[in-house]
Amino acid sequence: MKRFPLVFLGLAVALAGHAYPFPLGEGGAPRSASPIGRSLKKGPLGESPRLPTLSAKAVSEIDALLQEAVRQGTVPGVVAIVTNKDRVLYHGAFGLMDTGKRKPMQKDSIFRIASMTKPVTSVAIMMLKEQGKLGLDDPVSKYLPAFQNREVISSFNPADATYKTKKAANEVLIRHLLTNTSGLAYAFSNDTVNRLQQKTQVEAEDLPLLYEPGTRWTYSGSTRVLGLVIEKITGGGLEKFFEQRIFRPLELEDTAYSVPAAKAGRTVTIQQREKGKLMELPNPERLEGPARGDGGLFSTASDYAKFLQMFLNDGQWRGATLVHKESIEAMTRNQIGNVIVDTQQTTNPLRSLNFPFGAGQDKFGFGFQITASNKDNPNLRSPGSYTWAGINNTHFWVDPKRQIAAVILMQILPFYDDGCMKVYRDFEAAIGRNLR
Repeated sequence: MKRFPLVFLGLAVALAGHAYPFPLGEGGAPRSASPIGRSLKKGPLGESPRLPTLSAKAVSEIDALLQEAVRQGTVPGVVAIVTNKDRVLYHGAFGLMDTGKRKPMQKDSIFRIASMTKPVTSVAIMMLKEQGKLGLDDPVSKYLPAFQNREVISSFNPADATYKTKKAANEVLIRHLLTNTSGLAYAFSNDTVNRLQQKTQVEAEDLPLLYEPGTRWTYSGSTRVLGLVIEKITGGGLEKFFEQRIFRPLELEDTAYSVPAAKAGRTVTIQQREKGKLMELPNPERLEGPARGDGGLFSTASDYAKFLQMFLNDGQWRGATLVHKESIEAMTRNQIGNVIVDTQQTTNPLRSLNFPFGAGQDKFGFGFQITASNKDNPNLRSPGSYTWAGINNTHFWVDPKRQIAAVILMQILPFYDDGCMKVYRDFEAAIGRNLR
């Protein structure tokens, strides 16, 4: 891996940034050379004077803070977008998408969105529920027999990774997978699973459960299992279902599990921060993610903003209903009762730092973390907002009270990198200060 200094990024800042408070490609907006620059048009419900907006001064302030983050070398490049349910309020791109080739970031640059795939999978599950093809309280074993008679770890010795198990008192249900309360966990954020995987070489989803289903929250690959459920029910691949039922209806032109050769030049490289320095990880020749429910998608800020606009419009897009309002409401409210969202402790600091998010107070819905309070900073999202992220520091949130959604995309490891989180928080605070 080559190391590239970030001092030359100032030039790219001036080249790539632009923002505009109207639908992309409409109202005199600058048009991109590619179709994506015109794809996020006015939403299905028309304009409303009561919808939130950002002033020209606010746009300039957001531009300035993102430009400064690049100038200082905090991040090599970033794309950010803010939308209400009808139209884009802000869209900017700054810095470099490829530091080795010194390619400026573009508004239609393609990112690996990793776990931002999870909400897409959750929507697909709700679609199948509405069709009567599954129930949220169905045992997972109804679709995946390997989930029958699951064992729960009753004792674990970290010294040698030996453990004892007992039969789970309850089955893992579909709702447990949707809420990260299944008893599964990722190795990179759970020491027990990490040690067991190293010892057994068994996939995390096939290990004994960490706890009784429904009793605790742990970040996990539960949504990966949901992807397998979708494939079992539909009899086809996950990508095919997503394309037919979600991507095509929403007119997502650049969201898929692989990037075709013609678009490969738009794909952002990943940067690894180690000991304060960034190292670029050059893109491979074939840009393909695993077609899994918990990750693997490539997308753009514009595409994902359309997905979030669908939520702001209660499941509708341009007059068509993808999922019903009741499903949107169920996905975006507390579904874990008194269970708390815990801080996840990293086992691999190059992949992820400890990530608390709203640990100890936030809740979880079906695929989203639900904000419990903003009393410490009223400029941040309202209580009841929902959010998630991807491991390469791609982030989004939806604030239904203020009727906005925002996406900010970077490509830096580890997750929860201090620099990325500062850019993310500054971006959100600038929106909160200026929304009117």
